[in-house]
Amino acid sequence: MTETIKRKLSDSSTARWTAMLIVSFTMMCGYFITDVMSPLGDMLTRSVVDGGMGWTPTEYGWFSGAYSWLNIFLLMLLFGGIILDKMGVRFTGVMACGLMVGGALLKAYAVSPLFPEGGMLFGFKTQMWMAGLGFAIFGMGAEICGITVSKVIVKWFTGHELALALGLQVAMARLGTAAALFFSPRIAAAWGGISYPVFFGALALCIGLLAYLVYCVMDRRLDKSIAAAQGEEEEGFKLSDIKFVVTNKGFWLIALLCLMFYAGVFPFLKFAAQLMIYKYGVDPVMAGDIPAILPFGTILLTPLFGSLYDRIGKGATLMVVGAMMLVAVHVLFALPILNEWWFALIVMVLLGIAFSLVPSAMWPSVPKIIPQKQLGTAYALIFYVQNIGLMCVPMLIGWVIDRYAKFTLPDGNVSYDFTAPMWIFALFGIVAVALAFMLKAEDRRKGYGLEEANIRK
Repeated sequence: MTETIKRKLSDSSTARWTAMLIVSFTMMCGYFITDVMSPLGDMLTRSVVDGGMGWTPTEYGWFSGAYSWLNIFLLMLLFGGIILDKMGVRFTGVMACGLMVGGALLKAYAVSPLFPEGGMLFGFKTQMWMAGLGFAIFGMGAEICGITVSKVIVKWFTGHELALALGLQVAMARLGTAAALFFSPRIAAAWGGISYPVFFGALALCIGLLAYLVYCVMDRRLDKSIAAAQGEEEEGFKLSDIKFVVTNKGFWLIALLCLMFYAGVFPFLKFAAQLMIYKYGVDPVMAGDIPAILPFGTILLTPLFGSLYDRIGKGATLMVVGAMMLVAVHVLFALPILNEWWFALIVMVLLGIAFSLVPSAMWPSVPKIIPQKQLGTAYALIFYVQNIGLMCVPMLIGWVIDRYAKFTLPDGNVSYDFTAPMWIFALFGIVAVALAFMLKAEDRRKGYGLEEANIRK
């Protein structure tokens, strides 16, 4: 038996880490596009006279939520999970990358000077709708790519450094976010337009697609080595397997925890640059630098916490601690104290720790609850639930800012008070804490092994 197992390509540490780096690079390029507009929110909502694009905060909120339109209303993410389990990671990954590239190009066109100005549809600018459509197509591809990459890593690292590998994949994705927050306003300012950083991201995505094609060659070799080692193919996914996933209480607890936790992070990043400008007095060109601390921190900490989970376990405990830190962070942002840039920096570091703790434990815990042949569907359902928050929360926050946080200064300039939005984000964190405790209790009852180490000894 030992000699048979050694013939698997995934037992080569060089091969499995190379595969992880390739698919993680593709996701890193995708995350750059996901957050490329986040530090440009003030430029989008500034009046045309002042050099902006004249969007309202509500329009910006709708655009930010557009990422999830197709995933939610057309159930494309759920179909993507079924396609993944039926067709495999090669077909699904290439399809997802193509959607990302096409959506990014449409989004860039919509915010470029090439797009005709002045049109309105349902009370919003047609430019916003077109940019939103591009973002929605991109979001469909990005989420399907996300579940595909997660299944790729589980496929290569089960029985090995699974949490560390997933943590490093998340870290590289956050590097894409950090690059967007840091470079996007500088590219827009240097080249004189919002569309330029988006076009730059689309070009990076084309390189990411080529990288994934290289991975497909490795995946074909892995399948052959697995077939040779096992002597027969594993039973394939059946549509009836969906019932097992949706009737599993542990699965729903981790899915809802994902929804609440990420609702307090990703939508926050869409408005964080404006928070830095109007509460902490940061220069608009540098407003993305402090939020960029968040993903930069996770680049180091997520693999560290993932390695900790691999070796000593305590996954459910890590999720509880991370959710509690999320609450503390948003309460500190909401309180009218220490409106200084250095205080915002300290709080953002705390958020980076929280944002490392929960994902490093949450994603490696899913394969402990759901078998691998159903994993694509399980990840798709989790991402679908998460997308509800990614769509609705930015719309809610944009509406709240328009109604309750926007005011005019005596000199006629517009300013914003972000107290109410921060309390809303804190509320999401409180619900996440409750769900994390419930998941820990369910693990004790069902014996999923969330508190156990991942590396087999």
